[in-house]
Amino acid sequence: MIEITLANTRPGYVLIEELADVIWRNHYVPITGIGQVEYMLKKYQSIEAISIQVEKEGFEYFVLAYEKTPVGYISIRKEEDTLFLSKIYVLSDYRGKKVGKTAMQFIETKAKNYGLKIIMLTVNKNNTNSIKAYEKLGFINVGALVKDIGNGYVMDDYQMKKSLNK
Repeated sequence: MIEITLANTRPGYVLIEELADVIWRNHYVPITGIGQVEYMLKKYQSIEAISIQVEKEGFEYFVLAYEKTPVGYISIRKEEDTLFLSKIYVLSDYRGKKVGKTAMQFIETKAKNYGLKIIMLTVNKNNTNSIKAYEKLGFINVGALVKDIGNGYVMDDYQMKKSLNK
């Protein structure tokens, strides 16, 4: 059974920071290198960064649990006419167990509940497995997006979007 729980308190932020540390090191070091991963973990996935995102920037974080074990997390933000899917991460041992698929259904329901018809996300250009997964879920690549994130690093991404039916 997969459960999705709102994380809007410090214990939730601690759990997400711990999950991010494992998932990002496992997944992104081969793509971007350890330096950028460590920088991004501190800048975007530390307890302090998550609390600012939730309390001041309009992000919502959710923990994904598989049979009561925390195995991943998502982050979304309602924007003017789209739902921005900022993060969707699952521990590698739990991929293929419908955790990500359940999370995407949850995200689509959230978008519809907000009255939004589009979900947007960004994905690293070299993250080919994730790109393929998003395409299978109905996302289309709408172009490149390069963003300077400081400390000599850039996010070199594709922006992808999915239009929702009513």
